Amino acid sequence: MPVHTYEGMFLLDSAKAAAAWDDTVKQVHDILAKHDSEIVASRQWDERRLAYPVNGHKKGTYLLTYFKADGSKLKEIVSDCHLSDVILRELILKVHPKLEENLVNQAMASNPNVDAENARDDDLDDRPRRRRRDD
Repeated sequence: MPVHTYEGMFLLDSAKAAAAWDDTVKQVHDILAKHDSEIVASRQWDERRLAYPVNGHKKGTYLLTYFKADGSKLKEIVSDCHLSDVILRELILKVHPKLEENLVNQAMASNPNVDAENARDDDLDDRPRRRRRDD
């Protein structure tokens, strides 16, 4: 099968990630390398409180990874992710070739925490608000 670029969002156990971030990332990269994947880019995306508990965890750390792999190996990669005690969930999407360079550059340049704060500031506008009854 041909080699394609994939975007992998891995939800990691935040306690293990906080204790040894490099070892945690190495475990994810080792799973990808085991299946002959070439890692294009990888970075910590965010640490958040989860909407619902995942395997008893209320917080998780996200690792965003772009990698090139043979499509036939994806099933094996997902199976190994399920066996890992560090990876709580994974989502792997195929990246369209035209978007590949742009998505990788954008993901490596942006910071989700700063972007979210800037978005909240942009939501504020100068329109007058209604007065409350108690004013």
